[in-house]
Amino acid sequence: MSTISNRFVPGGAHHPYSQRLWCTQCHTDRFLIVESIEAPEGGERDHVRVSYTCGECEFFYEHAAGVPQVAAILNRPGPPRSLGVLQFGGEYIHCGEPMHVAGSELRNAYAAMKTEREPEALLDVYLRTRVLRCNCGFQMEIPD
Repeated sequence: MSTISNRFVPGGAHHPYSQRLWCTQCHTDRFLIVESIEAPEGGERDHVRVSYTCGECEFFYEHAAGVPQVAAILNRPGPPRSLGVLQFGGEYIHCGEPMHVAGSELRNAYAAMKTEREPEALLDVYLRTRVLRCNCGFQMEIPD
């Protein structure tokens, strides 16, 4: 029997691959803005893949984190740090509500370029997008 204590608490409270939500530049978590939350590849229930930005120094981070850590940042009292869009799994959330599909578009990705000689025939490239809309009127397009 080992006399060395395990620094990882059983029951999923700590995992060697999860990191604390923290800005290494500002040395605080006070200015963090959560950008996206995804389920981890391993299917862990108590951890998510999170990406976030520090609103003070604008550093960006992405790593695995415990669900309670992410919830603590999202549930802070006071006005939200950002009026942006939060990607939560397959949903996009604006104004605290999931955005709804308001249609789809077909966008041409071709941009005209000027050259000295006559351009060769170019193939048209199209990208199908989904138009998402929030009840407040905010709208955005994402690739379909």
